[in-house]
Amino acid sequence: MTPILTTRLANLRARMAETNTDLVAIGPSSHMLYLADLSPHGDERPVLLLISPTFAGFLMPALNVDSARQHTDLPFFPWTDADGPDAALQDLLNATGVPRISPSIVLDETMRADFALLVLDALPGASRRFTNDTVGYLRSRKDEAEYTALKASAVLNDAAMEAGFAALKPGITELEVASTIRDFYKANGATPEFTSVCFGPNGAFPHHHTGETQLKSGDAVLIDIGGRIHGYPSDMTRVGYFGSAPEGFGQIHSILDHAVTAAMAAAKPGVKASAVDKAARDVITAAGYGPNFLHRTGHGLGIDIHETPYITATSETVLEEGMVFSIEPGIYLQGQFGLRLEEIVIIRNGVAEILSDMPRNAVAAG
Repeated sequence: MTPILTTRLANLRARMAETNTDLVAIGPSSHMLYLADLSPHGDERPVLLLISPTFAGFLMPALNVDSARQHTDLPFFPWTDADGPDAALQDLLNATGVPRISPSIVLDETMRADFALLVLDALPGASRRFTNDTVGYLRSRKDEAEYTALKASAVLNDAAMEAGFAALKPGITELEVASTIRDFYKANGATPEFTSVCFGPNGAFPHHHTGETQLKSGDAVLIDIGGRIHGYPSDMTRVGYFGSAPEGFGQIHSILDHAVTAAMAAAKPGVKASAVDKAARDVITAAGYGPNFLHRTGHGLGIDIHETPYITATSETVLEEGMVFSIEPGIYLQGQFGLRLEEIVIIRNGVAEILSDMPRNAVAAG
C-alpha cells in the first residue's frame, strides 16, 4: 500500500476505536477508492472490503482477482460462480476476528442492498450503522494531497468556464455551449462531470436540463460546471448576460455576492454548518428574496461531487480544518431569470479559502 493509503487505514482504525466499531464493510464505491485505491468492476457479483482493528481483506469474484491485484496488496478471498460467495465470506470474517455475538458494524450506505444483507445475514444480532462517523468522517477532512488535487481541478475549471462564456453568440444553443465546455475538459486531460447551461428564464430552474434553447440579446446566462482531473472534481457556478442585462439582474447579483461573503465569514473551525447556511440565507431574506432561495447553501466536495459536510439549515456538523464544501446561494425568479454564485472553499488555517481564482463578477458577453 502507498503511504497515503497506509495512513488512511490507520486513521480509520483509530476512528473505529473511538466509535467502538468492530467491523467496517465497504462495497465498490468511492469509499473503497479512498481506502484502497481500487474501483473494481461492479455487477451483481458481491465485492466487499472488510476492515477490522487487526485485518483488512477483500471478498472478490475469482475472475476479477488478477486485475484487482495490480492495485492493492491487501489479501483476497476469491469465490467462483460455481461455488458462490458464502464460504469465502465466512473465511474472510474469520480472518477479521470480528465478534460473532452482537458486533458493532458499519455498512457502506452506497453499496447494493444484497451485498449489505450478505454481511448482516452472516452476523446475526449485529448492530449496524452507516459510514458517517467513520469513513465519511475521515473523508470530510482533506489531507494536503487532496487539497492540491482539488485546487488544480478548480483552476482548470476556471478556464473551462471562461471558454463557455467566450462561446456565447446570437442563436447558439445551451447544448452547443455545453459541448464547448466538455471539449475543453477533454483537451486538457480532464473528464467532464456535468455541464448545466441555462439561458434566460431557464436559470430559474435550479436543476435545469440543458437543452435546445437559443441565446438572444437580453438573456441572463447561468453556467454550473465541473470536471475531474487527478481523481478529484470541480464545481462552480458563474452568471452573466448577453447583450444587455435584464432588469433587476445587477441587484440580484449584488445580493448573492454579499450572501457568499457572509457565508464565508461564518465558515470557521468550531462553527456549525447550519450557521453558514443561516449567514447566507439571512442576507437574501433581508433583501426580500427569502422565498426565492430554494435549496441548501452547500454540499461537501471530494472524490464525490456531493459528500459530507452538507451546509443546511438543520446540520449539526461542526466545521473543522480540511473540510471542503460549496457555498452557492441562489435567487430564482420564475419566468424571468435565476442567478446562483458558487464557490468551493476549504477550511484552511482557520478561514474559508476559495479554491477558484475566477472572480464572481457578472460576465458581460456580446
